[in-house]
Amino acid sequence: MIRQVGDTVIQPVHRARCHCGAVVLELALPDGIVDPRRCDCSICRRKGAVVASVPLPDLTMVQGREVLTRYTFNTHTAQHFFCSVCGIYTHHRRRSNPQEYGYNVGCLDGVDPFLIADVPVSDGIRHPADRMDATP
Repeated sequence: MIRQVGDTVIQPVHRARCHCGAVVLELALPDGIVDPRRCDCSICRRKGAVVASVPLPDLTMVQGREVLTRYTFNTHTAQHFFCSVCGIYTHHRRRSNPQEYGYNVGCLDGVDPFLIADVPVSDGIRHPADRMDATP
């Protein structure tokens, strides 16, 4: 868990916003940024964001619900949300755990995701939901 990025202390309730400020979220982050990662699936490779996750109730829309655009593909389980004004990816409902939202760490107020060292990459090409368990 990461409690500070550069000079920015991660607050127990931290705001996140898109580039133009039309979309504002509040995230409950009592343990800071937990498990930041990148993914190599087809959409994540293209957006390149560092993401972390919170349970669904821990993400609150403060403003901008009316300007969010939702994108789904493949199984349509994951729902990716973008600001329709500036185009920034803010968050998504996760496919591997639909009880969580993934959020764009770069949208957190004051956070530069390039200051987070050694961000691991999750295997989204062979998504956990697509793998066959070989053990009986």
